[in-house]
Amino acid sequence: MKAIEVLRARTVVLPGSNIDTDQIIPARFLTTTTREGLGRSLFADWRYDGQGALLPDFVLNRPEAQGCRVLVAGRNFGCGSSREHAPWALLDYGIQAVISTEIADIFRSNSLKNGFLPVVVDETTSSWLIANPGAEVTIDVASTTLTLPTGVSVKFPLEAFSRYCLLNGVDELGFLLDRRGDIEAYEQRRHS
Repeated sequence: MKAIEVLRARTVVLPGSNIDTDQIIPARFLTTTTREGLGRSLFADWRYDGQGALLPDFVLNRPEAQGCRVLVAGRNFGCGSSREHAPWALLDYGIQAVISTEIADIFRSNSLKNGFLPVVVDETTSSWLIANPGAEVTIDVASTTLTLPTGVSVKFPLEAFSRYCLLNGVDELGFLLDRRGDIEAYEQRRHS
């Protein structure tokens, strides 16, 4: 996992509410256990026509969306079934964070475990971002703040353990493996 301290990036806006994990990565693409290549299938039913050609009107296919690393979405992003493939597909595509007024709990948990940053903001901030696609925002993981190009900063919730993992580029297993010496010393003391 790659550490995230500060993310400065442009936004791409997908304002619909209740965007579920099957829309993010349709079930027919869940045949792999690796992350590589899943970005091609991100929003596949919205990005491609029946012959596999890109649909020019879909927001991610527009030239101004190229290079955007922050997705601004409507309420209840990532609802539906639990699948780690959803944050994997977003990351593989190049998106590193999603901003919404509400992010589904399981998607949020899967995201944090995989180095993808879910940012929950208030209605006012969300409305501004939706009305200003392509805005350059700054997400500071250490201070848990999102700063708009207007200079307005808002706090977002992020529990301490998730913040630690994001800042250090480790997942839960990596966190435990980093403490292997302490764990083995404890086990030795316990068995003595």
